[in-house]
Amino acid sequence: MARDPVLSFTERGIYCSAGGFYIDPWRPVDRALVTHGHADHARPGHAAYLATRGAAPVLRHRLGDIALETVGYGETRRIGDAHVSFHPAGHVPGSAQIRVEVGGEVWVVSGDYKLASDGLSEPFEPVACHAFVSECTFGLPVFKWAPQAEVAAEINAWWAASVAEGRTPMLGAYALGKAQRLLALLDTAIGPVLTHGAVEEVTRVLRDQGYALPETVRVTPDLDPRDHPKALVLAPPSALSSAWARRFGATSTGFASGWMRLRGVRRRRAADRGFVISDHADWPALIEAITATGAERIFVTHGYTEIFSRWLTAQGWNAAIVPTEFGGETEDDGDAA
Repeated sequence: MARDPVLSFTERGIYCSAGGFYIDPWRPVDRALVTHGHADHARPGHAAYLATRGAAPVLRHRLGDIALETVGYGETRRIGDAHVSFHPAGHVPGSAQIRVEVGGEVWVVSGDYKLASDGLSEPFEPVACHAFVSECTFGLPVFKWAPQAEVAAEINAWWAASVAEGRTPMLGAYALGKAQRLLALLDTAIGPVLTHGAVEEVTRVLRDQGYALPETVRVTPDLDPRDHPKALVLAPPSALSSAWARRFGATSTGFASGWMRLRGVRRRRAADRGFVISDHADWPALIEAITATGAERIFVTHGYTEIFSRWLTAQGWNAAIVPTEFGGETEDDGDAA
């Protein structure tokens, strides 16, 4: 008699019948294993949560007083008839891939991931498995990221040039992960960094965990930009076109996103500058990660799923598309960077 697959894809989320749990479920369940704290993966309403110790402070900050257990990377837990462990995904601090083993068969759910080390998140570690559930947010050959140092130099040069022109540079970045990554890349010898409250709150949580991040000044209603000459403002993308931003007078706006690779997106954003930097894997990294797992079956989700699945199939993988409610890094505002 054929046994149930290690994981199945249901209307509530990715389900393990042997353990009675879901991974990153998008509807309320009794037990949720969560890869990281972005809102499309960590949702309210579950009876119990399990996540890495590194992800826990952000989860509590965002979801409140939840019933949350934590594990360290590589630590194995037995849940029912399943053996579960969490492994670094490199996406944002504390993010994880989740390995599930039942009866000797291993499946891995990647959550969101990137292979390039950003100096802040725990570096991605490939996990050998029989089946791999992979995002493909940027699953097209056009998406290829430049080295982080090059992007940092571009951003800092723009900052200095904006200040020289008498403008305040305002950099749009998602509040969890991307904003702190950029903060660590900024040359604060140019000037101070002012932060929107949404960015500052998450930065404080990560700073309290021991992540090394430069000093910032939170923008409050009584803050006078003239007291902070040469400052760069770091804020969620939606704030850059809001009344909140008008206090800074003449500005130069920049957006930091993998979507800045596409000219059409840059035009729609109407930004002065677009910086191509993402906390998701680019096309070469997706292929490298999938190859490194040694998996025979690949399930792709959120992104260019049809194109990427067809390409994988043509290369000899057993690939299929999995519908989920994960958002990936969207063109719109949110915190899925």
